[in-house]
Parts: sequence; C-alpha cells; structure tokens
Amino acid sequence: MTGDDLKVRLKIELPGGVRLGYGKVDLLRAVEEHQSISAAARSMGMSYRRAWLLIDELNHCFDEPVIETSVGGRAHGGAVLTATGHRIIDLYQAARDKVQIAIHDELDQLASALVKSPEVTDK
Repeated sequence: MTGDDLKVRLKIELPGGVRLGYGKVDLLRAVEEHQSISAAARSMGMSYRRAWLLIDELNHCFDEPVIETSVGGRAHGGAVLTATGHRIIDLYQAARDKVQIAIHDELDQLASALVKSPEVTDK
C-alpha cells in the first residue's frame, strides 16, 4: 500500500460554523446528476428533509444559491446546480487535490506503517 491508496477527506469551516465537506459536495454532484433533490437524496441513502436542509444551509452561505428549484410536479419540477454550485464543487475539489499532494510524503509514511496483511475476524 502507498500514500496514493489513502484518501484525504477535507472539511472547510465556513462562517457561522457551517462546514463544507465531501458529503455536501457529493450531494451537490448528485443533484446535478439527478436534477432532483429527492432523487439525489435517495441515491445517497439520505432523507429528503436532510438533503433539503443541507442545500438550504449552503444556499444561505454564499452570495448566490448553489441549487435552484422549481415546482410543478413530476414533469416540470426539479433542481439544478447553479454556476455558483459548479464553482463550489470545483474549488472544493481543487483544494482537496492540493492537500492530497501537499501531504503525499506523510501519507506514504502512514501507508508504510499500516498492517501489511490485515487479519479478517468474524464478529
């Protein structure tokens, strides 16, 4: 195993104690893919209410919303990722990638200290 096998999960503390991390970024990506908050939530095993609260929190953190919704039922309603939402995903990914690169040596050292052949136990 090498440091490349270890993954960094970055959380950024925003003003007001709001955190931007991989979970919220994954939710934004899921909304982009499914064009729906409820479908995005289902795809992540999350309740609609939890997804809506997380998106609402992000929408209030930035100058412009990250997700815009429209009502209208099955054929006309939905949710779209805004330009701000795309930018937040891109900025988060760039920051995570920079951190991963910056601590590459430490990740290699951690990987070399891990058990080489973990034992599987029945519990």
